[in-house]
Amino acid sequence: MTLGQLVSAYFQHYTIIAYLAIAAASLVVAFLYPASPLQMLGAFAAAAFVYPLVWHLLHQYILHGQWPYKIKILASTWKRIHYDHHQDPNHLEVLFGALHTTVPTVAAATIPVGWLIGGMGGAAMAFATGILTTCYYEFMHCIQHLAFKPKWKWVQHMKQRHNEHHYVDEDGNFGITNYWWDHILGTYYEKKDRPGRSPTVFNLGYTEEVAKKYPWVKELSGGIASDHPRRRALANAAKIKAEAAAPTEEQILAHAAEAVGMDTEA
Repeated sequence: MTLGQLVSAYFQHYTIIAYLAIAAASLVVAFLYPASPLQMLGAFAAAAFVYPLVWHLLHQYILHGQWPYKIKILASTWKRIHYDHHQDPNHLEVLFGALHTTVPTVAAATIPVGWLIGGMGGAAMAFATGILTTCYYEFMHCIQHLAFKPKWKWVQHMKQRHNEHHYVDEDGNFGITNYWWDHILGTYYEKKDRPGRSPTVFNLGYTEEVAKKYPWVKELSGGIASDHPRRRALANAAKIKAEAAAPTEEQILAHAAEAVGMDTEA
């Protein structure tokens, strides 16, 4: 995949179109109800500072928390917004965040601090900053999971750390575009630091044993997978091939009838 193809696919996704529309509307509100230039700059800076921290904490303690799947009404949401992504990290249908969860979260993280700094204008500026930062996060997330090889060292570093989060140990490297808070909070690592693969890297701790007590995610998923997605795909392909090659019940009966000289239409 080339950079041009990546950019084209990115801007065609409905969530990105929606984010850009929301950001544009927020900037219109900021223009209609302006605060002072210093307040607007402060709202922008505060949102840009708060966003990575909020994302890190949400990622670590909610998306990777061992409690959302224990609550029936939250199980389907947790499955959609993160469990499915870890089950198959490169699956495009769940690569982008769900609007009904991302937009309220960004609003809750940015609007109050913006309002405190600059009233309505500051709140709108902070919200627009949060939404545009989400667009940036989603673009980098695409780079990390799609068949695109970045040439820039800092992006290569970012992609490697995120791939380790998905394929080595899920308990660390929670950042998407930077790992400042991972360094500060002690969750940053490189593969050499954790040579063994976590047994729960693909299921986030939602195991068969756990599913006996909290079955809702398993019921929605049709089962629990703990192996590498590529190996699962190969196993499924082999199973389908074997089933296709196996004779059907009708073929077996017809062959048996022919063997004993029976009329299968009788």
